Amino acid sequence: MAKRKGKSRQRIDWHARYEAGDDDSPDHKSKGKLTKRQVKLPPRDLEAGRENIDDLPRLEGMVVGMFPGGAEVRIGGSVMLCMIAKAFRAPAGSTALAVGDTVTVAASRREHHDASGDDPDRADGMILSRGPRETALSRPAPRSGKRSDEYKTEVFERVIAANMDVLLIVAATRQPPLRKRLIQRYLIIAERGEMEPILVLNKIDLAPADPEVLDHFRQSELLIVEVSASTGQGVEELSSHLANRRSILAGASGVGKSTLINRLVPGADLPTRTVRPGDQRGRHTTSSASVYELPGGGMLVDTPGIRELGLPIEPAQLPWYFPEFERFTPNCKFNNCTHTHEPHCAVIQAVEDGLIGADRFETYLQLLSTLDET
Repeated sequence: MAKRKGKSRQRIDWHARYEAGDDDSPDHKSKGKLTKRQVKLPPRDLEAGRENIDDLPRLEGMVVGMFPGGAEVRIGGSVMLCMIAKAFRAPAGSTALAVGDTVTVAASRREHHDASGDDPDRADGMILSRGPRETALSRPAPRSGKRSDEYKTEVFERVIAANMDVLLIVAATRQPPLRKRLIQRYLIIAERGEMEPILVLNKIDLAPADPEVLDHFRQSELLIVEVSASTGQGVEELSSHLANRRSILAGASGVGKSTLINRLVPGADLPTRTVRPGDQRGRHTTSSASVYELPGGGMLVDTPGIRELGLPIEPAQLPWYFPEFERFTPNCKFNNCTHTHEPHCAVIQAVEDGLIGADRFETYLQLLSTLDET
């Protein structure tokens, strides 16, 4: 007995039926009337046809926070809650949007808002596109094994922040104790992201900076600024290094980042806009950032995403933070080569041939041996 042809094989010209003004057939009543998907935007006013994306004004802004399906975009002195247009396309291989991204927004018209001026069921706009990233503070995040290709070895890049100039690494001379290994991890993260690292040694009013620590990091030509956020000592010097630049804070809990922000930005206790509870957009915010304008120009960004960035690096991920390894690793004999002792390791051979600096390779080995220690 021949198999019955299923309804899935039926071909219906939905567009032609829509142009002819036909409704759905009885078999498809549950779908309602046919609607032309010309505007691919979810806000209710747009779905109802009251606005067309081509008629909406375009604005440029910076992403300052993320929530499922959208982002908070800072435009001028205000923050807009924006959904992501279905037509939005981002380059493959990394996070589509991140704090610091420059985006183009189609702004919803204000005259459609209700009398209170804040319709809980309505987005302020739609993110249409994002600009290219000059820098990216990121970490590797392998794709799900369900979609992995055994012949592809590239790693998905989880971008925490984009377009930042400076990674401001804050450590304390006392309470809590300074952690050299954590600072080293932040340094390689900054290098991978093509950002300038600045080490801020805070709380010098409680204890002076350890000379051994200063010598250790100054050998790598790292800029070190000693400050006391409590008394203000050294803050003016630090401000001069941040003027007219985008900086993002990093550091362990308790090192005085909040106090430092208050010193750098008078009146920095800025009100934060709560995400609308009506449709639960933003209820599970994952990387809501605080952005502060610096008096001398530039901005300072504090986001929860960076607070954990320097800590959980897996041993297998460490080579990703050494870009000079990348052109050699495909030639290693073993796919899971650690570049420490394996035979026919292309990275070790490159070090012996002088193609990779011996000091960089030594830094890699030191970090690899301590990754299990936090």
